Amino acid sequence: MSPFHRPPAVVAFGGGHGLAASLTALRQLTHRLTAVVTVADDGGSSGRLREEFPILPPGDLRMALAALCGDDEVGRAWAEVLQSRFPGDGPLGGHAIGNLLIAGLWQQMADPVAGLDMVAAMLHVEGRVLPMAAVPLLIEADATGADPARPDEVVGVVGQEAVALAT
Repeated sequence: MSPFHRPPAVVAFGGGHGLAASLTALRQLTHRLTAVVTVADDGGSSGRLREEFPILPPGDLRMALAALCGDDEVGRAWAEVLQSRFPGDGPLGGHAIGNLLIAGLWQQMADPVAGLDMVAAMLHVEGRVLPMAAVPLLIEADATGADPARPDEVVGVVGQEAVALAT
């Protein structure tokens, strides 16, 4: 194939639903995709796993992998499995199946990138998903109005959920 007819190589940075939606759209244009995904999530299933184990938060990485699964019946089925959550209030309640799969592979392989590559290979993902950093990040912000008792005071807010709620 001529280099002039080759699909573009695209690198997308971000996380969560926004990156997943962008990757889903970009898949229609090219299979040469690399997602560089934030590792600052500290809420939900990712936050619980991050607290319990010394791992990157897998949720945004999982969403990117699901977005890059194929459009065929098998690809869509795997995307649904990755995104599916356990019901209930027990120890597994609220955990995404894909988060547990990724965390388990990381435990076995001791290498987050190799674990993500293995999940991608198992699911026939087109493209690559990489973490933005090798260690979990912590978002911090200075916010006005975060403390209702002192609405004009600037306070330090720590954690993705807390920062999102404060701004």
